[in-house]
Amino acid sequence: MRPEIERRRFLELAGATTGVAALAGCTDDDDGGDTPTATDGEDGTPTEETATPSDPETREGYLKRANAVLHAEAPWIYLNRQYSVYGKSTDVEWDARRDETIDGYAIEPTGDRLSVTITQSEMDSGLDPHDHRETPTDNIVRQAYEGLLGRDREGKVVEQLATGFERVEDGRVRFELRSDVTFHNGDPFTAADAGFSVNRIVQSDVGGLESPQVDQLAGVTGATPADDGGAVIVESDGINPVVFSLFATYCDVVNKSWIEDNDAAYINSHMNGTGPFALETYEQDVKVVFERHDDYYRDPAPAEQLTIQAADESSTRVNQLQSGETDIIVNVPPQSVGEIQNSDDAEISAVPSTRVLYNAMIYNAEPFDSVEFRQAMNYAIDLPGIIETVLSEFGDPTGQPTLEGFTGYNADVDPYPHEPETAETLVEESGYAGASITLHTPNGRYLKDFEIAQAVVDEVDSLSNVDAEVKQRDFGKLAGELLDGDLETGPDWYLIGWGNATFDASQTILPLLTTDGALTSYSSERVDELMDQAQSTGGSN
Repeated sequence: MRPEIERRRFLELAGATTGVAALAGCTDDDDGGDTPTATDGEDGTPTEETATPSDPETREGYLKRANAVLHAEAPWIYLNRQYSVYGKSTDVEWDARRDETIDGYAIEPTGDRLSVTITQSEMDSGLDPHDHRETPTDNIVRQAYEGLLGRDREGKVVEQLATGFERVEDGRVRFELRSDVTFHNGDPFTAADAGFSVNRIVQSDVGGLESPQVDQLAGVTGATPADDGGAVIVESDGINPVVFSLFATYCDVVNKSWIEDNDAAYINSHMNGTGPFALETYEQDVKVVFERHDDYYRDPAPAEQLTIQAADESSTRVNQLQSGETDIIVNVPPQSVGEIQNSDDAEISAVPSTRVLYNAMIYNAEPFDSVEFRQAMNYAIDLPGIIETVLSEFGDPTGQPTLEGFTGYNADVDPYPHEPETAETLVEESGYAGASITLHTPNGRYLKDFEIAQAVVDEVDSLSNVDAEVKQRDFGKLAGELLDGDLETGPDWYLIGWGNATFDASQTILPLLTTDGALTSYSSERVDELMDQAQSTGGSN
């Protein structure tokens, strides 16, 4: 099947062109002024002046400006917006979500089926809901754990363990809590549990854990039960304009006494949440089996049993789906879309995702400490060509950290053009001609990740003054190196993906591209200042 036909069929499945725009959460917000394209310099390279034209007046304007600066300073090789393409059995009713969550509660077996099996690319890195940063782990732990707020399939904020929420004053919000909820071990859910869950993430001395999720609740400083016991008060440093958006995406609620009574090993191999499924068996690195929690405060889940397993090879997942061994698979490769769609027993469920793929370049490691060299890497690659030949058009090119449709997206910033001669000139200007660099990449974690990495390396290596090679990495080990907070322990150049289900630029830029970000590869006083201004300027959630 030709690439353009595959993409057309994909868009039909996702809901046609207008549907894709809606799924992407497109807005018409404006910062009140025009922003020149960040590649307006005389020689075609981004400059400080073209990236930051005038002082913004709104939070949206500060975010747009930060995106323009980050385009010009090129801390990443900007790659593509990932499309989430799932395969599903005709024995289940389920539709994909744009935030990559697979909600077992929303999967309905048909006929006399009572169980559902999901196959993703990776298993979990442990069952502690506050001690990870990976979507595969989220998709496992969130069958048992819930948040105060959540999102529906379209991304709208919905109530979960909270029945209402309001901003009491700047830096202070109140969540009203359900009174009819119990944890899987029978303990009642209380405001103390809610407050402890927030504090365990944002305060390093709570709950025996220094959580890698602290920036997911950026600005939040702590939580306390309200005097009436029916609510929790959450406090932030400053206005925190996106606080409700953060809680709609992050902060699973745990049982305070259960966490305090058990050690890390036990918490990472057992579960005690409030969600629709309770843990039945856990085989580390093999599978997780859940049973329906019949005392759930909402209607019981349609499936009595839910199994999540993994296969890193996409071909294996496709074969499992077609043979009836599984009901839902992630990351269907473009070449298999037609095969599944033409099957009598399987079909495609697809949606543009909230995930961006990029190549990070550590800002203080040679040769990536040179902005000219980093820009050269962007000019070296043929991004439209990679999207066409590697992804069969199942992707959109990016030129900034923020995806189209997110708050703060800068529509005047274009992806870098493919200009190898400009790249070679910039390498010479950087002083790093003759550099040898290695791109570290997972294989099978994201759609065509290794193939994208290989294409990037081939094009960089084709420059006359740079040598490049690719190194395949285990995703878990690579993620561990990136999560330890020490830039020196990880690779200097790597491919990774970042999902941002808050639909707000801050939740990509703050953790990945500011000096104190939990997974940062970059430090810039100007970006830090812009993000501080954005986070201290009022805005809507």
